[in-house]
Amino acid sequence: MNLNSIPAFQDNYIWTLNDSQGQCLIVDPGEAAPVLAAIEQHHWTPVAILLTHHHHDHVGGVKELLMKWPDLVVYGPQETQDKGTTQIVYEGDTLPVLGCEFRVIFTPGHTLGHISYYSAPYLFCGDTMFSGGCGRLFEGTPEQMYESFQKLAELPDETLVCCAHEYTLSNLKFANATLPQDREINRYYQEIKELRAKNSSSLPTKLGHERQINLFLRTQDTDLQSALGYNVPPQHAWDIFALLRQKKDGF
Repeated sequence: MNLNSIPAFQDNYIWTLNDSQGQCLIVDPGEAAPVLAAIEQHHWTPVAILLTHHHHDHVGGVKELLMKWPDLVVYGPQETQDKGTTQIVYEGDTLPVLGCEFRVIFTPGHTLGHISYYSAPYLFCGDTMFSGGCGRLFEGTPEQMYESFQKLAELPDETLVCCAHEYTLSNLKFANATLPQDREINRYYQEIKELRAKNSSSLPTKLGHERQINLFLRTQDTDLQSALGYNVPPQHAWDIFALLRQKKDGF
């Protein structure tokens, strides 16, 4: 399998996965033009689209792609039913695409119906988990996003986190300001600053490394709890997560 990210808009990535025969799937095509250009350049044949949620920058190109390939299967959650989705999928569904079995994981928080797709080692998680961060809570609650993170955290360390935005630098800037003594966060922050100065992508990232540098995966960490002013364990498991998201929103 060959994984590619297609830049779109200001900081989106549209992910594609293709096999040796050139058949490909497309994840969250917010606009059609860059996808069409990549398909032409690589001589791919699209067979399916995976949608994670209903926001326009993730679904805006679907109908144009369907006009060119009307037999495309478009998988998506209930909230994308009017965005070109041809098959609504739910938590636990298994989708056979490109010889892979993609498992649907319900990951609400960013939106109420957000889903992610996993077929080892690939995790297409839309706007749920970012490298070093998590999505904004436009519709859901901190508790919902926390529970979504717990589901994704169960996946293996080698999982490739294919998120939909290039937010790594800003996330690490926040993480470094929150835990300035954390050597790995500081080291990786410097690395990503150099990488982004060259306009190079920071994605995909491995889940095993995210466990070290993503504060939203470290809410049980006593150093982090102390840095946030908690001298005793929080009342709820998601309290630290909620405070982190609040602080990141205002950072």
